[in-house]
Amino acid sequence: MSLNKCMIIGNLGRDPEMRYTPNGQAVTQFTVAVNRNFKGQNGDWQEETEWFRVVAWGPLAERTAEYLRKGRKVYVEGRLQTRQWEDREGQKRYTTELVAQTVTALDSRPREEMEASEAPARGPRREAPEAGGEPADTYTDLDDLPF
Repeated sequence: MSLNKCMIIGNLGRDPEMRYTPNGQAVTQFTVAVNRNFKGQNGDWQEETEWFRVVAWGPLAERTAEYLRKGRKVYVEGRLQTRQWEDREGQKRYTTELVAQTVTALDSRPREEMEASEAPARGPRREAPEAGGEPADTYTDLDDLPF
């Protein structure tokens, strides 16, 4: 039995960047800063920030690119994936990213963003994976929940 599950809560470090693959599938990348507070050896509180690269696919990619902005607090759940490639000099490079299955905004959207939004109310939603695509995904914006 194996398990690859990652859950983080943090703030978006930059606006999401969406593009489409050659076969037309949406993919969005963004970063999330996760802070950790701890007491150092001298007893003073210290803060440490860990940065996560996040990638979302399909409808989740489109929704995150549309509704999330730098600074928003989010919950992201998914799996960790490490990719390898060669740079222009022939050196092997690696990157580890969180492949999102669920993205939930945890703070209120700024007032001007809510007024400009024409989007219908959304609640938590699950979608079936597309053939050959990534697994089911969820996007939730707490401003749109009925409670």
